[in-house]
Amino acid sequence: MTTNRSPLEADGGSSDRPGPDDTATRAGHPRGRRRTAVLVAVVLVAMNLRVAVTSMGAVLDQARADLGMSTLTAATAATLPVVCFGGVALAMPWLIRRAGANAGLGLALVLLLVGLLVRVTGGEVTLLAGTFVACAGIAAGNVLIPVIVKIEFPARIGEVTGAYSAAMSAGAAIGAAATVPAGEVAGGWRGGLAVWSVLAAVTLLVWLPRMRRTATPSETRVLVTAMMRSPVAWAVTLLFATQSVLAFVVMAWLPTIYIDAGFAPGEAGTLLAVALLVGVPVYFAVPVLAARMRRQGVLGAGMTVLQIIGLMGLLLHPEWVPWLWAALIGIGGGVFPLTLALFSMRTRTAADTATLSAMAQSVGYLLAAFGPFAVGVLRDATGSWSTPVTLLVAICVIQAVLSFSAGKPRFVGERGEGPGR
Repeated sequence: MTTNRSPLEADGGSSDRPGPDDTATRAGHPRGRRRTAVLVAVVLVAMNLRVAVTSMGAVLDQARADLGMSTLTAATAATLPVVCFGGVALAMPWLIRRAGANAGLGLALVLLLVGLLVRVTGGEVTLLAGTFVACAGIAAGNVLIPVIVKIEFPARIGEVTGAYSAAMSAGAAIGAAATVPAGEVAGGWRGGLAVWSVLAAVTLLVWLPRMRRTATPSETRVLVTAMMRSPVAWAVTLLFATQSVLAFVVMAWLPTIYIDAGFAPGEAGTLLAVALLVGVPVYFAVPVLAARMRRQGVLGAGMTVLQIIGLMGLLLHPEWVPWLWAALIGIGGGVFPLTLALFSMRTRTAADTATLSAMAQSVGYLLAAFGPFAVGVLRDATGSWSTPVTLLVAICVIQAVLSFSAGKPRFVGERGEGPGR
């Protein structure tokens, strides 16, 4: 396969060759210190990528009551993030070619910060506009972080993906748990949401030195149409789609399922927190394990089986060990960091990683936007959770099959795989 030097590689990465040697990555070596600084910055960025979403969910009822929001507006505010994630991801290969990965992530942080500030300054229109801008920044960050990991840490993809995935999970849990208490101190739901702009501002300041290292792109274009003819790319994309649907349904409906089973709202919220917090160590461990395995199918399928057990336990006997069902469902969410690692593990260059990441996240998140809505419609139509949960189990079975396909040791664009460029 013919390769061309990419502007992404000019940012500091390599193409088909392995990454930096052990000497260059030692903490005392200048290059090692620089990479440590990049790792810290990446982890900080990752913490921002979910906290803005879960913080909004935590105070949505308060905002709705204060602003007199209609049901349609509230539903739009809840659905807007995932739709934005999918739509904005489509434009990311173009942005990377034009500005480079480092500058692109800096722009993403600016959008996030502006959106977080705007959404607390006015009424419901301002809230929606600010949420859209913030989520556009998050969407860009979602695509760009795997690319930067490929550039900066080509020999440490598993460990670094695990670190930033765990940071994302921790940020989600912190946003859900801390926004209401922060608002009580800061004067209400607006203050609770505004707190997270401080984290975004600090992260932007930390990332600013990296933006100066961005080169001007001048590469042979990696076509999205070529990526879309790749069986490997579609296996990874559909795996990302199934886990996205499952994740957003769980975040939207898990507390309600527990409440309908007789649990108090506070207990239901705590059980959702259990599912999210379990993800922190799981999200760190999964990419590390994946990087040490030749085939990752067993890993993905195994976590999916645990998720099926959790869903069936929740449906059949929710009162038995409710925390266990929540924990198993949370472990099943480990397919998310697995797919993040596969963006790099199934591509040879950072440019291909960018294209695959954009393709998978655009398709996956746009499909996921329909998941919570469809589950809610099924619940209302049937009067029980049996049909919706059965649907989720069926999606899990599909996910297990996709895990074996996406987990095969092959690369997008290699001979016999399908067209790559």
